[in-house]
Amino acid sequence: MPQIPEKIHELTVGQLSARSGAAVSALHFYESKGLITSRRTTGNQRRYSRDALRRVAFVRAAQRVGIPLATIRNALAELPEERTPNHEDWARLSEAWRSELDERIKQLGRLRDHLTDCIGCGCLSLETCVLSNPDDVFGERMAGSRLLPEHRSASQDCREQPSA
Repeated sequence: MPQIPEKIHELTVGQLSARSGAAVSALHFYESKGLITSRRTTGNQRRYSRDALRRVAFVRAAQRVGIPLATIRNALAELPEERTPNHEDWARLSEAWRSELDERIKQLGRLRDHLTDCIGCGCLSLETCVLSNPDDVFGERMAGSRLLPEHRSASQDCREQPSA
C-alpha cells in the first residue's frame, strides 16, 4: 500500500482508492451519497482531505455488517463539526446498531430453518409456504395471491345473480 507523505494534506481519487482499498467508482458513489466530500481543483479534479481515509474505512466497516448507507450517512452527520469518526464514535454507533443486527440475525435464522423445510417438501405453495408467503395474516381468512375485498356492495351482488 503506497504511503502518503505527511506534508500532503489532500489526496487524489486514485490515491484515496489505493490507500482505502475502495474502487474509484465506489468513492464517487460515496461522495454522491454525502458520505465523503471533496473539493475541485481549477482543472475540475477531485481532492480529498486526509481524513477521508478514516471516513471511507468507517463506511466500509459499517457496510460489511449490513448497515444501510442512509443510516451510515445519518451517523456521520451526527458527528460534531463533521469530524472524522474515532474509536468512541464507532463504539457508540455500533452499540446502537446492535439491536438492528440482532433482529436481522434472527430473521436469517428463521429463513435458514424454513428453507431447509421447503427444500424437503418442495411445495412452494403461495397459500401456505413461509418463504413465498411469510407472516401471512390474511391467509387464515381467505386464499389467493391478492387481498380481495371482504364486503361486496349490493350492486355487485345483483350483477352476478342470474336474472329470473
